[in-house]
Amino acid sequence: MEATTCKKELVIEIPVDVVEREADSVAAQFAKRVRIPGFRPGHAPASLVRQHFRDDIRSEIVQTLLPRFFETAVKEQKWEIVSQPRFEDLKFVDAQPLTCKATFEIYPEFELQPYKELEVEEELATVTDADVEGAVQELRDRAATFELVSDRPAADDDHVTINYQGRDTESPPRQPVEVREAVVHLGGKHTVGAFTENLRGVKAGDVREFAATYPQDYPQKSLAGKTLRYQAEVQSIKKKVVPPADDELAKSVSEFSTLEDLRTKLRQDLTERAERRVEMAAKHKLAEKLLEAHEFPAPEVLVEAQLDRKMERTLAQLIAQGIDPRETQVDWRKVREDARPEAEKEVRAALILNRVADAEKLELAEEEVDEVIREMAQERHLTPAELKTRLTRDGKLDILKSTRRNQKALDFIYRNAKIIRKNV
Repeated sequence: MEATTCKKELVIEIPVDVVEREADSVAAQFAKRVRIPGFRPGHAPASLVRQHFRDDIRSEIVQTLLPRFFETAVKEQKWEIVSQPRFEDLKFVDAQPLTCKATFEIYPEFELQPYKELEVEEELATVTDADVEGAVQELRDRAATFELVSDRPAADDDHVTINYQGRDTESPPRQPVEVREAVVHLGGKHTVGAFTENLRGVKAGDVREFAATYPQDYPQKSLAGKTLRYQAEVQSIKKKVVPPADDELAKSVSEFSTLEDLRTKLRQDLTERAERRVEMAAKHKLAEKLLEAHEFPAPEVLVEAQLDRKMERTLAQLIAQGIDPRETQVDWRKVREDARPEAEKEVRAALILNRVADAEKLELAEEEVDEVIREMAQERHLTPAELKTRLTRDGKLDILKSTRRNQKALDFIYRNAKIIRKNV
C-alpha cells in the first residue's frame, strides 16, 4: 500500500498444472452440453471440443481461477478489500503459468488511539427572554394576514403583486422572462433594490418600466451580474397585519389558552434545541480530535461514494426549492472537487468510529433501524415499508445501518468524555 493511498497492485501467477486441470474440467463440462457435427452429445473427443470452443473455455478458466487465486493471496496478506479488483495485463499462453495484475483498494491499517476521557469544551445551553420573544414574533408573523390597500400609494413593507416582463440587455437578447402575479416585498431583505425603488409610490393599475442590475453573488446564477429591463403592471397592494402578542394569539397558534403558557413551552423547546446544538458542536470537536490522533489515507472508492451522496443531497435540496439544477449555470465538477477534502475527512471519521464500535461491541438492534426508517418515512411522506424497500433496492440500507452504528460510537465517546463547560 502506498504511503498516501490505499491502492494495491498484486501480480497473480497460476501454475501450469492448475491451469491444465481446470482446462480439462471445463472442456469436459463443455463436451456434455455442446453439439459438434458428426458426434452425439457427450461423445466428441476432448481435443476437438477444445479446438472448437477454445476462446470460450479459456474465458471460463480465467473467470474461475483468477478470483479464487486473488482471494487466496489477499487472505494470506490479511488485507480487507474495499473495492472489486481490476484485472489487467493478462498473459495466458499454452504450457506457461497464467499471470495477471490485480489493482484494488484495501481498508487502511491503523492502531486505534485512546478515545475515552477526551477533553472537550462545551458551551452552556442558554435561552434568553429575547430568544423567547423572537419565537413569539415568528408565530405572530406566521399568523399574519394581508389586507388590500386602496386609499394610498405603495410604501415600504407593503407587498405589491405585479405581472412583469423582463428582457436582458445582452446582444442578441435572450427569450424575455414573463411572470404573472409575482409578489414583491418593498424594502424586503431579499428584494432587489431596483424593484423597491421603482415600485414605491405605485397604485393598482400603474405600469412602470425600469432596469435592474443583479449582484455577482445573486443566488439565481442565471441572473447573477446581469442587467434586465422590466415592464411591470401593478395588480394589487397589500399590507401585512400582524396580530398582537396576547392570549388570543396563543389560542390560535397552539393548544395553550394563555400567552404565558405559550411562552413557557417555547422556552422549553428552545432550551432542548440549544442543548442539542451544543452537544452536536461538542461531538464535532471530539471527531476532530480523533481525526488528529489518527493518520491514515482514505480509500478513494469510499471518498467517491461519499461525494456521490453529498452531490445527491445538494441536488435534492435544489429540486425541493423548485430550482432546476441544469439551469443554475453551476460548475458541478468544481463543486464536487471543492467538496473532496470534507468527504475525505468524513470517510476517515467513519472508519475510526467503526473501529470504536467494534472495540465496544456496539450493535444496532432492528428496532432502532425501524425507528430511524419510520422517522425518515414520515419526512418523505412514505410508509416505512415503502422506504425500507427503496433503501434495500438502492443498496442504501446497509449505509443507513453503518451510519447509525457510527453515531452510537460517537455518542459513547461523548458520554465518556471530560466535558469542560464554559459561558459564552
